[in-house]
Amino acid sequence: MVRRTDRLGAAVLAGLLLASALVGCAAKGETPQEVAAPVAVTDGPTDAPPDELSGEPSPSASAVESMGAAPSRSATPKPTKKPTRAPKPRAVAKPPTETEVPPAPPKPAPSSCKPTYKGTKATRAEAKAALTDAADRTYWPVSAPDIKIPLTLLKATAWQESGWQSNIYACDGGVGLLQVMPATASWMNQRFEKSYKIDAYQDNAYLGATYLAWATKYIGDMYFESDYRLDPALCTSALNSCLVNAVIAAYNFGHGAVAQEGKPLAIPNPSYVRNVRALMNECVCLAY
Repeated sequence: MVRRTDRLGAAVLAGLLLASALVGCAAKGETPQEVAAPVAVTDGPTDAPPDELSGEPSPSASAVESMGAAPSRSATPKPTKKPTRAPKPRAVAKPPTETEVPPAPPKPAPSSCKPTYKGTKATRAEAKAALTDAADRTYWPVSAPDIKIPLTLLKATAWQESGWQSNIYACDGGVGLLQVMPATASWMNQRFEKSYKIDAYQDNAYLGATYLAWATKYIGDMYFESDYRLDPALCTSALNSCLVNAVIAAYNFGHGAVAQEGKPLAIPNPSYVRNVRALMNECVCLAY
């Protein structure tokens, strides 16, 4: 779930964008002073078993436009349904409503370290079913039942983190589809009174989605007046303009790098956020 650097999904995206001509369809972030990490992130990609992938793709024109940038002359604008209002983040954060927070991230693993694989890899159909089920769940049934994790966000995050490899173990400790850190899994189980197993791909999906839901409420309460919509249409060209970008950033770098009481909302890992946002629109995984 959370790392100091951008994951292996960037490499997967690079390969997929090359393949898109035939089939059809992150750089390191600045080191924040405080980071609490739910997921793991390594310097090098770890999502392709046989090949070492590298490089950081730039989002396509359509993906950039979806983040609020002006479209290129050659791009054909697509009509989109505008949200009722576009809330702006508070200039400084309110005190958090969640006083218990996930553990800090581990130290980055050496770039020479290679991921390992254990057990049987879930099929694409199995991974899709697990992610779909996780997106359908209500994680805050009492205090915030309207929080929902969009399936496109969950699919894109899993692709960015692991390339949908359920049996991958990263050098920094990240496990499975959503590259959940063991310490974070223990914390989330305690906070939500669950007993999810990090090495079971269905539970791994629930753990990743649970962190996204936790970050949605945590950051939404501090900066967005408890408006929990994870709608990309609410974003402008400024990455710190909307909740979905902040939640993506927190998944990678930790909540402490993004939201601090009395300070403005920060996006310390713009490349990771842009990659996931691009995947939400163009990932080959969306068709699985």
